[in-house]
Amino acid sequence: MAVYALTGFSLVSLLSFGYLSWDWMKPSLVADVATDPMEKSPPPTFTRPPHIIFILTDDQGYHDIGYHGSDIQTPTLDRLAAEGVKLENYYIQPICTPSRSQLITGRYQIHTGLQHSIIRPRQPNCLPLDQVTLPQKLQEAGYSTHMVGKWHLGFYKKECLPTRRGFDTFLGSLTGNVDYYTYDNCDGPDVCGYDLHEGEDVAWDQSGKYSTFLYAQRVSKILASHSPKEPIFIYVAFQAVHTPLQSPKEYIYRYRSMGNVARRKYAAMVTCMDEAVKNITWALKKYGYYDNSVMVFSTDNGGQTFSGGSNWPLRGRKGTYWEGGVRGIGFVHSPLIKRKRRTSWALVHITDWYPTLVSLARGNLSNVQGLDGYDVWPAISEGKESPRTEILHNIDPLYNHAKYGSLEDGFGIWNTAVQASIRVGEWKLLTGDPGYSDWIPPQTLTNFPGSWWNLERLTDGLRKSVWLFNITADPYERYDLSEQRPDVVRSLLMRLVHYNRTAIPVRYPAENPRAHPDFNGGAWGPWATEDEGEEWEGGRESLKSRNKKKKKKCKICKLRSFFRKLNTRLMSNRI
Repeated sequence: MAVYALTGFSLVSLLSFGYLSWDWMKPSLVADVATDPMEKSPPPTFTRPPHIIFILTDDQGYHDIGYHGSDIQTPTLDRLAAEGVKLENYYIQPICTPSRSQLITGRYQIHTGLQHSIIRPRQPNCLPLDQVTLPQKLQEAGYSTHMVGKWHLGFYKKECLPTRRGFDTFLGSLTGNVDYYTYDNCDGPDVCGYDLHEGEDVAWDQSGKYSTFLYAQRVSKILASHSPKEPIFIYVAFQAVHTPLQSPKEYIYRYRSMGNVARRKYAAMVTCMDEAVKNITWALKKYGYYDNSVMVFSTDNGGQTFSGGSNWPLRGRKGTYWEGGVRGIGFVHSPLIKRKRRTSWALVHITDWYPTLVSLARGNLSNVQGLDGYDVWPAISEGKESPRTEILHNIDPLYNHAKYGSLEDGFGIWNTAVQASIRVGEWKLLTGDPGYSDWIPPQTLTNFPGSWWNLERLTDGLRKSVWLFNITADPYERYDLSEQRPDVVRSLLMRLVHYNRTAIPVRYPAENPRAHPDFNGGAWGPWATEDEGEEWEGGRESLKSRNKKKKKKCKICKLRSFFRKLNTRLMSNRI
């Protein structure tokens, strides 16, 4: 392992900043708070199914919460976590769509065909329609179900929309990245459209309202109009803190002393989101829901380090299978928890929320086959051992194959060029190209150039395609044990082979020019009918078919220009 010196900073000077001084077991950061961890609260009555509020944040880094030692202020999240149960062995997926699909279905992405990348705005693709979703199971159990925020599970036909997948109401965006005020989203040059929807209609009238505030206000409105005597499920998928880095000025002003501009804006967005959660919690108490409620907080993937996020001291970032990409912030806050105010090291994965929440709701799981999640409520509430012993992080056969991987390196049973990762017990295996692999300290120094962010870089990884870590003993993934423990490598490769036999074909179809917002009045939305939709589903397109589509695009340029002008006139009249 080679350590790269930083221009103007030695490794010793970085140590003096405390960048390497975080003790993984330091009590003030992750250990039990306020009371003896063995103290038990009176058992919950559970006279009625609990109200469930699931809060998912976007691109929030592992380091970017107060109780992980962050320089960002998150007093609400810190308090809720301290009074509940912190999940410090909690895993998510490295990018948006996979985490959301696994939350909603309780299945690994290899079992829904979404194991490669994300669902892009112009792809005729969505969460498979044969999957029974979490909100649909809760509806069966008598719940009113509502979604507020970012969907990002496909929308090419109406059957894919949130209101067709189990939610009674929906206010939010369908794509993965919109402006926080205008709700515009561009999927390439001149491919831009408005993306804020109320139910199945475009919510033009909400433009100009900061999304974090808008979504929190909508949750309060839902609670105010519903009866606390009837169970309710609200899925709050904040757009924050995904790019673009936008926040009300008063929040940015709080971090004016923070030298790095991206980090300053990002910090403001996190604090703004924290206050939105405060308002939601207040509404739960004001309208009589709190005493019979379960609040779950989760991030969707690791932080994006070049956009202000930090996963320190973990390795890697969003989009990678290093711990910085897949270890999430998670906690549960509820008066119904039997053992509150503690930290849980039980192994938990985002797929586990499906059976856990349906069981809490007294729903029926007997008719749901093939779940990859486990009911982890006894582990969370009572401190029992987690039923989960392993996690398939993913197997992506379409991702760029590692140059130096081979079947031979995989003992003849696995091609190590394929991107894959799995954890079994205390061991974690990665094959192929796991993604950007550096350890990146918080970008807090003034004008800290991107090229200086890398505290350490492994040069010996350039010719590797297999890594093995004891994650329990080495949570920062500093010591690759693949050569010392070939027996463990072979054992975990066999688990990958097992899972790969159960995988379904990848759903990653070519983009469809008909998805252009110009054909939908200037907004992103469904474009395919139920009958014709399936013809667009399939694998990667060929170069020949791609060239044909380019020719078709040229034929419709005039028509596209007409719709753009028409939409401009309609917008002028609306304004």
